[in-house]
Amino acid sequence: MASPGPGARCPVREQRARWERKRARTARELLETERRYQEQLGLVATYFVGILRAKGTLRPPERQALFGPWELIYGASQELLPYLEGGHWGQGLQGFCPHLELYTQYAANAERSWTTLQEQLKRNRRFRRFLQLQESRPEFGGLQLQDLLPLPLQRLQQYENLVVILAENTDPNSPDHQQLTRAARLISETAQRVHTIGQKQKNDQHLRRVQALLSGRQAKGLTSGRWFLRQGWLLVVPPRGEPRPRMFFLFSDVLLMAKPRSPLHLLQSGTFACQALYPMAQCELHRVFGHSGGPCGGLLSLSFPHEKLLLMSTDQEELLRWYCSLTLAVSGQKN
Repeated sequence: MASPGPGARCPVREQRARWERKRARTARELLETERRYQEQLGLVATYFVGILRAKGTLRPPERQALFGPWELIYGASQELLPYLEGGHWGQGLQGFCPHLELYTQYAANAERSWTTLQEQLKRNRRFRRFLQLQESRPEFGGLQLQDLLPLPLQRLQQYENLVVILAENTDPNSPDHQQLTRAARLISETAQRVHTIGQKQKNDQHLRRVQALLSGRQAKGLTSGRWFLRQGWLLVVPPRGEPRPRMFFLFSDVLLMAKPRSPLHLLQSGTFACQALYPMAQCELHRVFGHSGGPCGGLLSLSFPHEKLLLMSTDQEELLRWYCSLTLAVSGQKN
């Protein structure tokens, strides 16, 4: 059997060449972005963390609350970069993985960091002047500290994207392959943990905001331990009479119906009184009308063991969003 000539195409060789080109592009991007990332980490460590420590503008607990493990994250990048510059991707990333816990700690501190920054800007005039002076430095290119604080979490997402691509496009027979595959897995697991922490922090913010909107004895502790899904005005259609507007708060396990307090109420104006709490585990949900996508809105039917709710909206898209959120809550309770 004749062997292919020198000009013949070899699909296997072409695929390997494509892998190698993609690996080279990804490796170059990882290196270049790491240099920029380390530079920005260093600017914050030098001009904010270091000088604040030397000047005593913030007490140590406040400084720790604001920056968390920033300097340790900077140190981890300083360890990683020489390996990347030398082309030792697997070895460098394998050594970097024990530092991933710093990113989990940083994520867990993110809400506290933001709160501390806002409090110090409001109450600490020395800190406010210091911040304005440092942010005006040309090294920061117009960026403010609040723009720089999310950098480590943004970089973690970049690590995940780039290292996964690097591992996928490395020859399985390469000595780097096993190290890169393990690093990609550990970085992805850390990114997932950080995402979960961020989701919980956002949910906690929603719960505090909703709890502040609710007033009266019945409202105490209503949002504790729940996952917020949606809120908005809907019309409650009674058996007789005109539809009544009510504010609804949907959580993962309950639907809360509330009515606005009188604007004449001195202490509770702008808040809502809880009228009813409906368990989603006992809900049967149907669209009565509103399937056609027309401009006439629609009607949802929610049946509970001892009550039936008819909820109406003149906005078709808004009603569809409510239907999807309610469906999610009901299915989540019945699975």
